[in-house]
Amino acid sequence: MMRLRDIMTTNILTVSPEMTMRDVMALFSGKHVSGAPVVAAGKVVGVVSSTDLMDFVASLPGVPIDRGEAQEPEDWQPCSDAMEEENETPQAFFAHCWDDSRTEVAERIPGLGPEWNALEEHTVSEAMTRTVFSLPPGTAVEFAAFRMREAGVHRVLVMQGDELVGIVSTKDISDAVADRKLTTRTFVFSPRVQINEQTWFG
Repeated sequence: MMRLRDIMTTNILTVSPEMTMRDVMALFSGKHVSGAPVVAAGKVVGVVSSTDLMDFVASLPGVPIDRGEAQEPEDWQPCSDAMEEENETPQAFFAHCWDDSRTEVAERIPGLGPEWNALEEHTVSEAMTRTVFSLPPGTAVEFAAFRMREAGVHRVLVMQGDELVGIVSTKDISDAVADRKLTTRTFVFSPRVQINEQTWFG
């Protein structure tokens, strides 16, 4: 019977609770992963996934910019006087047009206002799942797959006591199935043989 230790990934990508969401998203994208354990002071304190990050970002309220009351067409003022000066730069022309807008020019430009930095202002600790789903390395792969489906998770942390020793994802399990590493066998047991937890967690 194949165990988690046989298919787990031991080169584990971890993140810290203090990492910004922007940094974690960039890390996930660069490493082509969809989640990682969250580790603080050598201890697993949670798990964060792309779904956690997207759910958190989707819950953020929009940050409206106060532009004041809209002007009626007849109230519009021409900006032609900004063009009257010789050698006037285009930047100066538009800055002049926005002088009375009640909103700073910098706030109109993406990336400069605080509302554009939401991902940098929030950290992993705000979005991570604090309930850690883990199993020991001797757990049967079939049992782990059943528990993962039951819990609705895509990865299980493989832990020996409090030590993180590996991680198994649904991809690891599907790869094992595709490689025919998981086979069905028929065993005949004596009626006197009792099957206990050792069968699953060897």
